[in-house]
Amino acid sequence: MYSYRHGFHAGNHADVLKHLCLIGTTRHLMRKPTPLLMVDTHAGAGLYRLDGDYARTSGEAAEGVLRLIDAGFKPNQASALVPPSQAAINSEANLLEDYLGVIASFNTQPGAWRVYPGSPFILARLMDEPARAPVHDRLKLFEMHPTDAHTLLDNISQLDVGRRISVAPEDGFASLKALIPPPPAAGGSRRALVLMDPSYEIKTDYAKVADSMQDALKRFATGVYLVWYPIIPRPEAHSLPRRLKTLAQQAGRGWLHATLNVGAADDGRGLSASGMFIINPPHPLKNQLEAVLPDVLAAMSEGKGRGAGWAVEAGAA
Repeated sequence: MYSYRHGFHAGNHADVLKHLCLIGTTRHLMRKPTPLLMVDTHAGAGLYRLDGDYARTSGEAAEGVLRLIDAGFKPNQASALVPPSQAAINSEANLLEDYLGVIASFNTQPGAWRVYPGSPFILARLMDEPARAPVHDRLKLFEMHPTDAHTLLDNISQLDVGRRISVAPEDGFASLKALIPPPPAAGGSRRALVLMDPSYEIKTDYAKVADSMQDALKRFATGVYLVWYPIIPRPEAHSLPRRLKTLAQQAGRGWLHATLNVGAADDGRGLSASGMFIINPPHPLKNQLEAVLPDVLAAMSEGKGRGAGWAVEAGAA
């Protein structure tokens, strides 16, 4: 149950797709000056060393985010500053540059890419930007893997975040129910973003994701829900986006489905494709992804095998 370690996969093509979608969605939600509850149900360790044993063993970051750097794509310097400027907070121009800028902000030595932030630290960085911090967003993190939960708590404790970020070694599927709907902020607004990206090592995770989304939509239909999943030859993996699309349509909510396949290796090993399904996505995200995914694919699919491609489809509420 606890064999999966994201340290082997940090910064790979699936992380790139996931974090492009996460940053684009969160940036848009943070344009509104009202508090946002953010929940990461499967948070991992939070920070990963690209020059550590796990990353060097797998080499997945070298085939992922580092391919983008080698291809000459530049970070948005506003996003790479610590802290970033208001221009970066409001920017919805180039999602790839913004993503690389956020990653670069965790690597203070120019030209050295040694650290990759997981979703918890990406969200923490966005909520802690100067123009955003006074809004008092909250971030709830859940992680069941004992070692990763301990590491995550240690990593978060180094931030000056007070009670704005909490870490719990609990089942994120079950814990989400107590957080949705979020309590109203001053003025009565309720806003929430939920990221759900389990390892799917256990087949029942697919059903748990769908059941969690169904329950969340009943509790809080206007929340923004992001689900990552692997595209692998397993019936549950192929049926999950169809189930999520049906749930969104039944709830009368908009949706977006983005996939990235960097091409299967000759020996068929390793994950070559993944998807992101978002319920209640921000309107600009489809165009943003369509603008950058061709470049992402070109950088990451070089020298790879069959099946490379990307797709973004969306449905209105």
